[in-house]
Amino acid sequence: MAGGHGTRMRSETPKHLHPLLGRRMVDWVIDAARALSPDRLVVVTSPETQDAIAADGVTVAVQPEARGTGDAVAAAHPALDGFDGDILVLSGDSPLLTPELLEGLVESHRAGEAAATVLTFEPDRTLPYGRIVRDGDGKIDAIVEEADATEEQRRIRELNSSTYVFSGPELWAALSGLDSDNAQAELYVTDTVRALAQAGKTVAAYKADDPDAPVGINTRADLAWAGAVLRDRINEQHMLAGVTLVDPQTTWIDPSVELEPDSVVHPFTLLRGVTRVGRGAEIGPHVVAVDAEIGDGALVGPFCYLRPGTALESGAKAGTFVELKNARIGTGTKVPHLSYIGDAEIGPETNIGAGAITANYPHQPGRPKGRTKIGRNVRTGVQNAFVAPIEIGDDAWIAVGSVVTDDVPPGSLAGFAPRQVTKEGYVYDKHGRPTDD
Repeated sequence: MAGGHGTRMRSETPKHLHPLLGRRMVDWVIDAARALSPDRLVVVTSPETQDAIAADGVTVAVQPEARGTGDAVAAAHPALDGFDGDILVLSGDSPLLTPELLEGLVESHRAGEAAATVLTFEPDRTLPYGRIVRDGDGKIDAIVEEADATEEQRRIRELNSSTYVFSGPELWAALSGLDSDNAQAELYVTDTVRALAQAGKTVAAYKADDPDAPVGINTRADLAWAGAVLRDRINEQHMLAGVTLVDPQTTWIDPSVELEPDSVVHPFTLLRGVTRVGRGAEIGPHVVAVDAEIGDGALVGPFCYLRPGTALESGAKAGTFVELKNARIGTGTKVPHLSYIGDAEIGPETNIGAGAITANYPHQPGRPKGRTKIGRNVRTGVQNAFVAPIEIGDDAWIAVGSVVTDDVPPGSLAGFAPRQVTKEGYVYDKHGRPTDD
């Protein structure tokens, strides 16, 4: 169910589409459900969000009006026409649900041959959730929403998580008898539980061991709390797999990021997207890497920004206050500090002096950005600018404070303000041909 507007978020963005560690909130729920390999995966949306939520392997069902959770589940019925198996009902604002918890819920439901099984939990804090009302034998008699609960019922600690498993035929029959005679004037899916219990059907409960997992998100404060819980889960997985996180509480890693064992991540580091960190690499502190590849033994930071398309090969370095974008930095190459390298390819064992800038913006509108190509074993001076498209050959040297506008042949010395002068063969003639040539 992902059709609500989430007014308590105080946002023009629908609640289920708010970002949470590199994914939208609803994506966490979809991924947890997908891990169970369901026969059909249906997401109930509002008319405004149906296009945004559509994804591979997901069927979208539209709830025309927000008339409550019972109406939302009923909106999925046409998409499940002809399916008579068990139906797992999830709330799209419960991003902390795990596949393991859902598997346990489904297995318990089937083992008990229940008409419905409710995921319940007992949190350590007060939450405005529906209360699980049991009869004298301890069986679930009803779920009472807080707005409709008596004072005595509000003291019940066992809460409804809004996650259920139903027998399909039992669910559709119970939904057909719902009415909106309640404080919210809505159709509650919880009332199907009461109806099934009163009809003598087996209604079971499956209590979550982790009281955080079933909690839903209603406010931005909830969103921040859930983000911290997910951060801790992800960081623990990496540490148990052999990654050193010096300060896990200040390290934020998207679930799509890959880190090899023996990599080290220092405090205040953010790794996002499809970033990959190789074995023995050291990142941070104060580093942001987005869709970047960091090779084995590479060094990044502090205060470094790796933008999408960046690739640091093994043993490379991106140092303090360096920004890289759509650039490949060769094996053992160093970009030590205070530089911007974008749309560039730099060969192995090159050293880029402080304050280097690749100027790759096109001079004419509509033209693509130029690329800067710097060869192997190149030595650039401080305060160099490279005006793309340009190519610097292997073993070349660039003079201090130079703006390089023309290609530089291998082994040459170039630069010298105010206009570029190139002394071809200077490095080879004056200092001997490099031993690796």
